[in-house]
Amino acid sequence: MFDSVRSIGLALAASAALVLTVGCAKREQAEGRASAGPMAPPMTPAPATPILAKKAELGQPTRWDIEWDKIIELAIPAEMISRQVPRDVRRFCPRFYDMDEADKRAFWAYFFQALAGAEAGLEPGTRVRHTDPEVAVTDKITGRQVRSEGLLQLTYEDKQRYGCNFDWGRDKEMKADDPEKTILQPKNNLECGIKILDGQIIKHRKPLLSQSSYWSTLRPGTVSYRVFAKQMTNVPMACGVRTSRKITEQ
Repeated sequence: MFDSVRSIGLALAASAALVLTVGCAKREQAEGRASAGPMAPPMTPAPATPILAKKAELGQPTRWDIEWDKIIELAIPAEMISRQVPRDVRRFCPRFYDMDEADKRAFWAYFFQALAGAEAGLEPGTRVRHTDPEVAVTDKITGRQVRSEGLLQLTYEDKQRYGCNFDWGRDKEMKADDPEKTILQPKNNLECGIKILDGQIIKHRKPLLSQSSYWSTLRPGTVSYRVFAKQMTNVPMACGVRTSRKITEQ
């Protein structure tokens, strides 16, 4: 009988060890997934805007890097692929609400490529000092006259307003057109632009096109808007825009 009890005890011990081993293995796998960080969202390549296609056709430096499309797609927050997006998005992408996540992110990548084309000709080093009294004001961060800089023509004040990754303390020691300046780095500039647009259309519930938009290129009725609209004529196929259709000003 002692042998029987001993055999049962050994079997139970072996079973417990097996359960412990499996449990540890599962925990290690879970920890491994956690340490690897969140999975990247599904993404689809965005098509080229007319300005990008034309530059490539003429053999001119295009400047735009396909990696910037990826930066945009990864930075798009969940609310910007939801039904919270204002209805006038259908002006450019009629099927927006019916598309899958990857196609929605591709649309936004195209949208910001078009915005960068209209704002800065796709040149990340573009810097503009405005002379219009309404915008020729002092930047509260730099203490100097405001300049619009980078792909989306942003300012250092946007760091305070939107939490953008600009560092004037570092940049002021560099040459004005140094591509390493935080405000001129495409990733920082594009991610800041996404935060600005997200604030406008989601937090403040404004239309995508508005007379009070941060960018004049998104204000219908302006010359700048017409430039932008021309860049929105090659949106992703998933948007359901016929190739013969032209997006014209309202």
